[in-house]
Amino acid sequence: MTKAKARIALLALFLPFLLHATHILKNDLLNPEASKLVETMTDELQQKTGIHEYLIATNEHFPVGFNLVAYTKKYEANMSKPYVVLVFAPFAKITALAEQRGRVGVIASSPEIAQMYDRADVVDATIDVVASVDKNKAEDKHAIGMVQGISELADQIAANKGVTLTTTIKETRQGIWVVKVIVFIGAALVFWMFLFRPLYLRIKHGKKSE
Repeated sequence: MTKAKARIALLALFLPFLLHATHILKNDLLNPEASKLVETMTDELQQKTGIHEYLIATNEHFPVGFNLVAYTKKYEANMSKPYVVLVFAPFAKITALAEQRGRVGVIASSPEIAQMYDRADVVDATIDVVASVDKNKAEDKHAIGMVQGISELADQIAANKGVTLTTTIKETRQGIWVVKVIVFIGAALVFWMFLFRPLYLRIKHGKKSE
């Protein structure tokens, strides 16, 4: 009964956001707080430029040479043109021999859209944190990397259109710190709801029954 209540509470908390999640086509990796950041930035870009920015965050283990462009085609029914898609696949195999994994794709609906951003800069912004060696969990670094990649891509397209976005993460120490804090808070909240809270309630009810 307690587990059911916890699930209902979590669903009630995030249902309004999940129903609004139109720019995240697949989400195997983002926690709710990071997802909210992505939706906020992509919504603003759409409102100010008319360009749709989408994210595919997948934990699929793609083989070497897997065609990400063809892969995104199966999501076209849920996309509106003009668009650009950031594909984040940290478990995709890069070469047959190397153990290293992870691919980032930036796919535009037309050559005109592709000219509005520098693909290399977007990829660098996405993998910068992921490739760093530190004590942070891989899933947290994945979330931060995707938020930074979406932000960089949105800012470049907006600059090309001559507009300024107010919800993106600017390239400053403070901006990156804010992203990390929000992502970690989201991870901690999910951890609390599914692990610590049920344990706490069992201990609490156990003491009452003594």
